[in-house]
Amino acid sequence: MNKVTDEAHVIEHPFLNISHIDMVFPTDNGGFTALKEVDLQIKKGEFISLIGHSGCGKSTVLNIVAGLYQATTGGILLKNKEVNEPGPERAVVFQNHSLLPWLTAYQNVELAVKQVFAKTMSKGEMKEWIEYNLKLVHMDHAMHKRPDEISGGMKQRVGIARALAMQPEVLLMDEPFGALDALTRAHMQDSLMEIQNELNNTVIMITHDVDEAVLLSDRIVMMTNGPEATIGEILDVNLERPRSRLSLAKDIEYNRLRSEVLTFLYEKQRKVENITSKKTTVKPQSTQSVKEA
Repeated sequence: MNKVTDEAHVIEHPFLNISHIDMVFPTDNGGFTALKEVDLQIKKGEFISLIGHSGCGKSTVLNIVAGLYQATTGGILLKNKEVNEPGPERAVVFQNHSLLPWLTAYQNVELAVKQVFAKTMSKGEMKEWIEYNLKLVHMDHAMHKRPDEISGGMKQRVGIARALAMQPEVLLMDEPFGALDALTRAHMQDSLMEIQNELNNTVIMITHDVDEAVLLSDRIVMMTNGPEATIGEILDVNLERPRSRLSLAKDIEYNRLRSEVLTFLYEKQRKVENITSKKTTVKPQSTQSVKEA
């Protein structure tokens, strides 16, 4: 297991520098420190997964990188320029695809393309670019269908195509496959690996899925429990690419990495919450302690 301070990842001029982030939210009872001293340097083309229990600040980190939040202390540098607002060089894909229901897949992607390239692309070039990105996510066959005419996985593919069509330097993904069934999720993971291999985007993805993190990532950043959540450990994933889930299933290194993440989550950062069951006529009210999955 690599320490956070591992010198191998101290980059002189990192592509994306998350520098000593603290995030304090005001509450009626004073400030709530969600993040404390989050520090991470990311190379161009790297695939980073953020993993940790609910409430550990993963989405807060992503929102700060996206420019949706301003850190209380510290900051974000992208190519040595400060990030303090949203911008097209950072595209976000959420768990909910957020497609406009009255527009076709093509038209949903077209909105993003017009927003970014209206002054630099002709209509013909925009059409070609939209179709290219829909083909990239295997949705060119359904580009003229509305969201209510396609499946959940297909909607998420369109959402990814819309983000990619902005030609972002950093792709930010907040549990993009969390709402999908297992088989569709696997197909989407394979597609994402293909896309990242072709485009060499820098990707930061939030996930709760250990297997997904190991399969997709170059590094897995494991967050400690909040409040004052921070980076607990960073795991290098030195598995050869391209990766196949079937061949990795019995791979010794894959299973070692998987075990490292599980150990961090369920031993080092074990999270226990009290859940009070409802009072019924059969049993008296009781309290159970369970481990959050």
